Amino acid sequence: MNVKAVIFLSFSLFIGFVLAADLPAAESSNSQQLEAKLMADRVIVTIDGSLFTEYRFRDEQKYPYFYPVNGPRSGKSVTTETSEPYPHHHSLFFGCDRVNGGNYWQDGVDRGRIISKKVRFIKPKGEKVIFDNECLWERPDAESPFRDVRRIDISAPSADLRLIDFEIELEALIDVTIEKNNHSLFSARMVPELSVQGGGTLINSEGDKSEAGTFGKPARWCDYWGTRDGVTEGLAIFDDPENRWHPSRWFTRDYGFFSPTPMYWLENDRLVMKKGEKLRLRYQAAVHGGNTEEAGIAKISQQ
Repeated sequence: MNVKAVIFLSFSLFIGFVLAADLPAAESSNSQQLEAKLMADRVIVTIDGSLFTEYRFRDEQKYPYFYPVNGPRSGKSVTTETSEPYPHHHSLFFGCDRVNGGNYWQDGVDRGRIISKKVRFIKPKGEKVIFDNECLWERPDAESPFRDVRRIDISAPSADLRLIDFEIELEALIDVTIEKNNHSLFSARMVPELSVQGGGTLINSEGDKSEAGTFGKPARWCDYWGTRDGVTEGLAIFDDPENRWHPSRWFTRDYGFFSPTPMYWLENDRLVMKKGEKLRLRYQAAVHGGNTEEAGIAKISQQ
């Protein structure tokens, strides 16, 4: 082996060592085994035989959503399926208000709803599960504005971390106008016990805290965590760097709601999409044990 080859090999080993050492503790642990089962109205996802989440899509729902979203330490959901105030926030979900005059966010299917049409498994078991969901946005006496396809990738890199990767592509079936609104896109509603009002913490990638510090601020991620029955857990949402509007401004509330919601800060107060135009967005939800620092949220974001 010549001198150049030795130098290159030594440098490569050094870089590999540095990168490995910089990974969060969660990534150095063994992954757990997941399995997804398709039922008539939901996909049930288990981790080592225990329920993690259900992706629910009953015909009478406003939109598909994840519930429960169980914490890795407590086995209890860190999100709420419905809670005052604003009981139309269903756990972890995707929706939008003021779409061609329709409402695909708040309860009341007569104003619009997002209906699951087809679920397809890509990987039903192993160190991760992956499935697609095709949905149609419908409203009585109106043309459907969108068809969307979601790719959902769920993994558990360690005993203290679960990841939900959510990718969605919206295709405009007609000309679409979304007017300025604060009810839009990928969102989470925490259980009251983990909210700021319940003694929890909301923090963003810039170190800003609570609704007063994070509302309307651009950020790469936000993390919501707290302690319930002596157990500390939380949920972070990451806005993908390739998303339009990244880093998004965030709509946050101390009662437990948070979302990267660019529709509240649209240029000219509206977004116009022509028929056939597509919008692709990606998010990651990290359900974690411990607080933001203990969970290594900043390092997960860098990856």
